[in-house]
Amino acid sequence: MAARKPWCPDRRDMIWIDCNPQAGREMKNMHPLVVLSPREFNERTGIVIGLPMTTAAFNDTNPFAVRSKGPKDVSSYILGHQPKSFDWRARKAKPHPWKKLPEESYARACETLNQIIDIG
Repeated sequence: MAARKPWCPDRRDMIWIDCNPQAGREMKNMHPLVVLSPREFNERTGIVIGLPMTTAAFNDTNPFAVRSKGPKDVSSYILGHQPKSFDWRARKAKPHPWKKLPEESYARACETLNQIIDIG
């Protein structure tokens, strides 16, 4: 019987992560994060790159927030203007109950980020 690999976040996963310490207008406390970096990178480096998410309704008018629907039609917003990198092990990241972001929402979030940083 093969040994089970320990959990590691993967691209498109939603995870809980502690954003503290924060400064200025950055998010603070525990928040969902949609993972942009692939599992192989996350596992090897211990770093995860992603976009924070919130349910704060004022983001409905934020041009950089991508609206996504979760279970029971809960609206959440992926903040395309706040890419983050975190040491996911030190911050005790864990899987979010919604598991993976829908492909359409993930693609829109990536497009929004690309409009800001123009990776090509």
